[in-house]
Amino acid sequence: MLTPIILQVRQMSQKKSLLRRNGFTFKQFFVAHDRCAMKVGTDGILLGSWAPVAGVKRILDIGTGSGLIALMLAQRTAPEVQVDAVELDAEAAKQASENIQASPWAARINVYQDDVINWAAGCDRHYQLIVSNPPYFSPGVKCASSARDKARYTSHLDHEALLVCAERLLSEEGFLAVVLPERPGEQFIAMATSRGWHLRLRTDIAETENKLPTRVLLAFSPRAGDTFSDRLTIRDGDNQYSPAWHGLTQDFYLFR
Repeated sequence: MLTPIILQVRQMSQKKSLLRRNGFTFKQFFVAHDRCAMKVGTDGILLGSWAPVAGVKRILDIGTGSGLIALMLAQRTAPEVQVDAVELDAEAAKQASENIQASPWAARINVYQDDVINWAAGCDRHYQLIVSNPPYFSPGVKCASSARDKARYTSHLDHEALLVCAERLLSEEGFLAVVLPERPGEQFIAMATSRGWHLRLRTDIAETENKLPTRVLLAFSPRAGDTFSDRLTIRDGDNQYSPAWHGLTQDFYLFR
């Protein structure tokens, strides 16, 4: 008879052998990202887990990349909810489509390869939730590829253009949700407020209790209302995932 420790090690080894390469394995789907400029990362996982989905009927993911956030939101919502995902880079859009076709929600997610500014101008639909993990660096040193330039730098989609698209496409009762580093997040709040948006939800993200927040999750509405703010710490004092992180991501992460 195997001892509990040996059995646990064997089970973990078997689980790890099931993990695919060139991507990230979640509980209910796999995201390949080897052909995408921006890989699966903490920012996307945070936004996909956090964005408010209560009562939504249609969702728009701007700059979907590998399709990660679109897939997470499809998992979190009812079977009748439709998700549209727009991606400028042709290779990333193709990989997002492949990831979605291999998922349980292929019939609910549409991928559009286009510049979202042009796409929004011709779109006659309205959304109850628009999400984006947008570029936030000012144009600087050239990246190794033009695709990574577009994903990182605001020269291809600045924050004002993102807000203009959201103003056209968001329903009156809807939310625009974004994830940004702390300083660009404060600048985004100021810009959005100046255009008539109302900050309704804010979560500051810190790596540990002893560190200042480095990221911020923000949700804006065209409607005025109370603003709810909190703070989430990713790791505890022992460098283990915190209970708050577990609570937020438990439906997605395969291992704990």
